[in-house]
Amino acid sequence: MAAVTETWRRHIVGQLKHRDLNQHHRFQDLIRFYTRLLEKTSLTKGILSCSVRRPSSDRSSVSSLLHQNNDLKKTTGELAYQVLELQQQIKIKECVLEEQRARRVEDGSRLEGALGARRVLQRRVETVQEENGALKRKYDELLELQRREETKLREETVRGEHLLEDLIHLKTQAAAHMNSRNQRRSRAREANLLKELQTAARSKVTVDSCSSAPTSRSASPKSDPQQAWTDGGPVRRFRSLSASSPRILSSFRDLFDRKRRGHSVCSLEEDLVFPVRFSSSARVPVRALQVLEAHEQGINAVRFSSSCQLLATGGTDREIKLWEVRSGSLTHRSTLDGSTEGITCIEFDPAGFRILAASYDKSALLWRLDDSVPKLTLTGHSRKVTAARFSGLHQVVTGSADRTIRLWDLQRAACVKVVEVSSYCSDLVCCENSVISGHFDSKIRVWDSRTERCVQELLVQGKVTSLDISSDQRQLLSCCRDDCLQLVDLRGRSNERVCFRADGFKCGSDSSKAVISPDGCFLAAGSADGAVYIWNVSTGNLETRLPDRHSSSISAVAWSMSGEYVVSVDKSRRAVLWSDI
Repeated sequence: MAAVTETWRRHIVGQLKHRDLNQHHRFQDLIRFYTRLLEKTSLTKGILSCSVRRPSSDRSSVSSLLHQNNDLKKTTGELAYQVLELQQQIKIKECVLEEQRARRVEDGSRLEGALGARRVLQRRVETVQEENGALKRKYDELLELQRREETKLREETVRGEHLLEDLIHLKTQAAAHMNSRNQRRSRAREANLLKELQTAARSKVTVDSCSSAPTSRSASPKSDPQQAWTDGGPVRRFRSLSASSPRILSSFRDLFDRKRRGHSVCSLEEDLVFPVRFSSSARVPVRALQVLEAHEQGINAVRFSSSCQLLATGGTDREIKLWEVRSGSLTHRSTLDGSTEGITCIEFDPAGFRILAASYDKSALLWRLDDSVPKLTLTGHSRKVTAARFSGLHQVVTGSADRTIRLWDLQRAACVKVVEVSSYCSDLVCCENSVISGHFDSKIRVWDSRTERCVQELLVQGKVTSLDISSDQRQLLSCCRDDCLQLVDLRGRSNERVCFRADGFKCGSDSSKAVISPDGCFLAAGSADGAVYIWNVSTGNLETRLPDRHSSSISAVAWSMSGEYVVSVDKSRRAVLWSDI
């Protein structure tokens, strides 16, 4: 900084010397003329003084002197004018110099300001360089962190692939273990059967031919050789299947049917034809008989068995719990495990021996009620399975968020048909030769299960959250996100619809489920405010509202086939049993 100041001072001194030299050269002529003028003036004064002292000089010399005097006066005037001009020029030059001096001072101050700004900018440059260095170091650290994270991601990806392989291997082992256990059970049953057959073969039975023969035969004139042998000699001993218990006959039938079916996953009881159950008149519930915390997490699905003696609930805790319905109360019977994620839908088979469930783990699972381990796991969907229904004794239909509907053969444990749909499937129901599905594109589609074609589309006003079909399969109930329940008449081509709404009713989620009473006279649905709403189908009005038992949105409602009970479940683990008892 001192070196810069010294350089600036030397520059100013040099400029001042240069200015003095220029001005000296400019006024040299003026000084010379002024000196001459002074000399001439002194000379004129001397001549005049001489003329005064010598009055007797000649007239000619006087005239010449006067002439010279006039010339001198004229010269003096000219010189005085030049002096004035030069003085004016000097003043102008001085003004110019003052202006230059002022500009120099101003330039000096501006220079000082520029130097100060330069110093500030230099400091800013240094600061920015330091910040850039810090940012560069941080950027390098982030790059290194990114490389490490990418390495970890690759390692985790490889680990995930290995875990997936291990999971597949474990599932394969579990399936093999299940098959081995089933085979052991089958061999054990066969061994027990053989023991019973051997016991029955070794048993000795005395047959009284007189008492066992018909009256018409005893009146015949011909005698029976067997009768004579019995009466006249020792009693005949023989093997009789009629003497064995009914269990032996059922074991025979089971053995022959098993041989006939080969490796079918269906049992004898599941192959039996059961009579159609006629539902009794439904009763409108008025009070809560029991409130219980049924699961450890939220409950998504609830369903009564066809016998009305069992209730199944499925929740986010990946379990299905079976409850016995006795005298207006629910008693826990057993828990079905096997799903790796939450349950979305539950269905009992018509015979009442099996239960089917849809899961978030992209599969549907089948249990026997007497076994907590799944008998079948149906995999093939790429997203969660939202609905699973029996379409026959040995067939199951599933709908998924992957926009497909699949038909499964339980005897082969395989998918036999896949139907692509243009929208998320939220629920489905089955009737004779048809599958009806509800979707998030506000459409209900009717599929012909024989041709796999959509034969009809019904447009609604919102996302379809659930479907239910009446016991006589004449009416279809849909629950939608527009807070409306629609009852569709399936008997005619016009598909007449009736809309049911109520003040305060609001569909709580995209999976809220509504039901039709077993006699088709009432509709029930849970609301987001925790109340159960029941409508009268014949009048179209709200029949009753059941509040104050749920603390969160109701996810599903079930009505027993006897018409006596209604159960509602919610997202806060609570199940409520309603009735008019």
